[in-house]
Amino acid sequence: MYRIGQEEKDAVARVIDTRDLFKINNGMHETEQCEALMREIFGVKRSLLMTSGLSALTSALIGMGIGPGDEVIVPAYTYIATAMAVVQAGAIPVIAEIDETLTLDPDAAEKKITERTKCIIPVHIQGFPCDMDHICAVAKKHGLFVLEDACQADGGSYKGKRLGTHGNAGALSFNQFKIITAGEGGALITDDDKIYERALIYHDASAIAFFGDQLKDVTEPQFCGTEWRTNEVAAAILHQQFLKLDGILSDLRKNKKLLAERLAPKYKFNPSNDIEGDCGTTLPVLFDTEEEARAFAEKASQAKVGNYLPIDTGKHIYNHWTAILEKRGALHPLMDPFKHPANAPYVPDYPNETYPKMLDLLARTTYLLTDPDWTEERIEEIAKAL
Repeated sequence: MYRIGQEEKDAVARVIDTRDLFKINNGMHETEQCEALMREIFGVKRSLLMTSGLSALTSALIGMGIGPGDEVIVPAYTYIATAMAVVQAGAIPVIAEIDETLTLDPDAAEKKITERTKCIIPVHIQGFPCDMDHICAVAKKHGLFVLEDACQADGGSYKGKRLGTHGNAGALSFNQFKIITAGEGGALITDDDKIYERALIYHDASAIAFFGDQLKDVTEPQFCGTEWRTNEVAAAILHQQFLKLDGILSDLRKNKKLLAERLAPKYKFNPSNDIEGDCGTTLPVLFDTEEEARAFAEKASQAKVGNYLPIDTGKHIYNHWTAILEKRGALHPLMDPFKHPANAPYVPDYPNETYPKMLDLLARTTYLLTDPDWTEERIEEIAKAL
């Protein structure tokens, strides 16, 4: 969370005063307003608020028709939710290596494609844009969907176009640790009517036909799904957060750039696929050894600068995805995609797969966490300390 205050308090108070907190209402219509604002910001036809980034990823995959017998390529460096969404859809996550930008290596992803592959999920980890031109070219060549996991990159861009809008659909997240937040929340964005309609039905299957006219003009048949709808309180907070988004990003980018310029004579950084579109939340400093990275992290801590080595982030790294590695996709074995007859012959041998490039890069990198409210004096102070 970066900036939250009176505007969000007032918005929530207005909703509470209407005593109409449900998504479909005769009060403030905050959910509708927030989704409309998202469509404007991201330049998409369709937007759908829901409860989390995982719910948005899963709903998108369901909307793509992905299920048993299918494979979806995910990077080895991403939060476990990316792989779990694939499993929730009934498909099998196939893990691919990253490159020096710490995002999915398009060539490594292409090498993992089989006749069962249906989708690639590039992840804009830490707000670092993936190489979307290359990834989309690979997907087009092989007839695959592209689902952008922009859950750590709300509002970022690649070559002037918002992250989440280059592929067939994008997923955003608004939990406590994201660029904008309502404590929890997520969203699906897309220009594809079929993906949107199926996601709409799936994310709120028990109520979508009961409240309001949500199925107006929807041609996809109803089917059983889950219940991940948002509410007016969360939407009211997010509405105000979206109004602040570009200001937050602008200041993050400015401060990251200033700090990088001051440190550049003595340090090197991981390359970027688009430094201008990068969200600016994180300055990745690359070292020759892990020992050097840890020494630098200690120095940053002494200077009271948020930092960590990405190798230490647990479930953001494939070898900590316990449920995936142990192939437990559901509690009941008959509901487990790893045991489904359409998947079972092709399930990867996850524990014996290795991604040495990723492990090496993450161990030799220290993340410096930027702050949009740093002053130039504070940046100078940090630079001198480092």
